[in-house]
Amino acid sequence: MSKDRFILLDAGAARPGRIPVPPAFAVKARTEDTEGRFSLLEVVVAQEIPRHVHHEADEAIYVLAGELTVEFSDRVHTASAGQFVLLPHGVPHALRPGSTPPPRVLQISSPGGWECFVEDMIEARTEISTGGRLDPARLNPIAARYGIRYEETA
Repeated sequence: MSKDRFILLDAGAARPGRIPVPPAFAVKARTEDTEGRFSLLEVVVAQEIPRHVHHEADEAIYVLAGELTVEFSDRVHTASAGQFVLLPHGVPHALRPGSTPPPRVLQISSPGGWECFVEDMIEARTEISTGGRLDPARLNPIAARYGIRYEETA
């Protein structure tokens, strides 16, 4: 029953997951909480997220603090606190911090699943990084399970 899915989190709290995640990823609503409709995370975008495409999910980002640089299609935008960005599925995009300290955002993925992808990335962090940065070629096998494809550079 829907009323059994009511969740009230205290300030700074996060939903427990399959594995512990770093504080930079505070899961507020898991996919299972929303019957698959969406997932919601509070994220500190501390490193560049390489250019990629979500083939199934739309991504919505609301900037809480700082500035987020968004590459969408062939354009670059800066979103600051209070601004909202909709990244529809099927369109290449990349994200990176545009401020120091790095931006803090609310990120909604619809349909859900983003928190599961984050957990999988954290489990494989040593295998998917080169020199402390995400390696798209190493990340793509995990991303493919979630309908995501990162652009690989030659």
